Amino acid sequence: MKLRVLSRNDVRQAVSMAQAIEIVKGAFAQLSAGQAVVPIRTQLEVARHEGITLFMPAYLQESDDLGVKIVSFFPHNLEVGLPTIHALVAVVDAGTGRPVAVMDGTYLTALRTGAASGAATDLLARTDARVAAIFGAGAQGRTQLEAVCQVRDIEKAWIYDVSREAAEKCAEEMRGRSGRIPGHIIVASSSREAVREADVICTATTARAPVFTDADLKAGVHINAVGAFTPEMQEVPEDTIQRARLVVDSREACWAEAGDLIIPRHKGLISESDIYAELGEIAAGTKRGRESEEEITFFKSVGNAVQDVSVARKVLEEAGRLGLGLEVEL
Repeated sequence: MKLRVLSRNDVRQAVSMAQAIEIVKGAFAQLSAGQAVVPIRTQLEVARHEGITLFMPAYLQESDDLGVKIVSFFPHNLEVGLPTIHALVAVVDAGTGRPVAVMDGTYLTALRTGAASGAATDLLARTDARVAAIFGAGAQGRTQLEAVCQVRDIEKAWIYDVSREAAEKCAEEMRGRSGRIPGHIIVASSSREAVREADVICTATTARAPVFTDADLKAGVHINAVGAFTPEMQEVPEDTIQRARLVVDSREACWAEAGDLIIPRHKGLISESDIYAELGEIAAGTKRGRESEEEITFFKSVGNAVQDVSVARKVLEEAGRLGLGLEVEL
């Protein structure tokens, strides 16, 4: 049995952000239509090292995509010069159950998470959005900006991080990128400076308290919140959650894991009925997106295995066409 092994560079070469955005739209549409089997991810705490490893399987029935991602978050890795997130994705042939590929999931995770925000921005943000604000200068922050720039003509981007050094490094790297990334990328000295003129905000942090103040938001802003993936974590103010049009990747997963929603619900500020839609419903056209230029739209994603499996399947297809990776005998 042959297995294709794909590196980070192979994954990057195989699928672009623009492709990933369209793939993720389709995957979310299948999820919301009940055409995907996605158990709530298994969370394995590694208390000794304050880490957590997640096991995320999925089967998309319409596209016949099958696979699983294993992803770890170990915050102390930074102290030894390693990324906080490591991941591996395995693709399984849905017709036979045969494993056909394993690939780097660390970049794929950043790619598909960015793609989800790109899809949400495309479906929810104002069409005249020109200014972006990114909270978090890690790998996720980079693909958040890349994705937003794929679907809107962004002319200026603010980057804010608790580490000024990390924000400066991120800004310098992103300014050097080709394509739709603007050259005008500025490191914000405060959260207020970052958001006060932003049309699109992306939060990709591990914060346990809101990273900006509701009063500083511009009318009509769209927010993508992709951090705060446990019930105790929080990036977005409760005042914002109360007045925004709330859209999620998965109702079930968000009510189980998303502190941005769970915390205000526990305080009686919102209820489950306040979720307007899943993004897949809007992608499929069964629910409308933005309904006014002034409203605040909010997309909450805790990450779903349909994103990983659908993008990984496309990576495998393109890798075969381009001759990427290494085939090994098992």
